Amino acid sequence: MAEHRIYTMSFGSVYPLYVAKAEKKECTKKEVDEIIRWLTGYTQKELNTIVKDQTDFKTFFAKAPRLNPDRKKITGVVCGIRVEDIKEKTMREIRYLDKLIDELAKGKSMEKIMRKA
Repeated sequence: MAEHRIYTMSFGSVYPLYVAKAEKKECTKKEVDEIIRWLTGYTQKELNTIVKDQTDFKTFFAKAPRLNPDRKKITGVVCGIRVEDIKEKTMREIRYLDKLIDELAKGKSMEKIMRKA
């Protein structure tokens, strides 16, 4: 039931929290946007519209132009759960994004965050 509430939350309501978390650690909104675009395939213009239009998380991921295949290399714990063990697709995508933002806030290089290294 809690998962359903997350799916119907607007991406735009959570997006400022991602940015604030990054900025608190001296990272930038630009880096957050780059990570989101890498993960989903959205353009910057599309991302800006989604944030403004209050698109829910389920739609955000369902309509992503190109979920990056390298996202499956994302492993580790978010909210006490290993992301690679999450069975429900939308929740796994949400946690992938959470994990990437955590990595940015912890000072990982963009190259490592985007699984290029």
